[in-house]
Amino acid sequence: MADIYELSLALNLREELSEEELAELRWHLGSGPEPERLRIVPAFPVVLVDDDGEPVVADEPVPLLGRRGEAWKVDGALVSVLLRPEDARHGTWALTVRQEIHPDEFDRTGELLGWLATKAHDRHRAATGEVRLGWIRFCESHRFEPLVVRDGRTVWP
Repeated sequence: MADIYELSLALNLREELSEEELAELRWHLGSGPEPERLRIVPAFPVVLVDDDGEPVVADEPVPLLGRRGEAWKVDGALVSVLLRPEDARHGTWALTVRQEIHPDEFDRTGELLGWLATKAHDRHRAATGEVRLGWIRFCESHRFEPLVVRDGRTVWP
């Protein structure tokens, strides 16, 4: 058994994105080069062992939603697509993502999802203020749970 979840996003972004934000989002989606400076998720600390056998913290950025191809545990394909719809009444950008995610990735991915929630079209906002981004499910379950951001934080299962 693996601790893998299927993460599915389907949302429209309401605000124009700056060139820097767009470049970083495309990198996270696996469709662009790594920007010189990361702002949405600025740090990717990992503990490594140096030449003397001592632990050191390094920054090793990785795209958070950029896997593509055949899924390992949830069947189907892993994709990330960002495009400008011809009809902009539902937002400036349309975003669809289907990824496999391990709980170790929840914190950093949650930072990105929290940022996306600030850019989401108003139709994704509930009266309670939470933002509905999509769905998540454990790989061995058939039940999808809503994936929401509440008070700026991603609510994980």
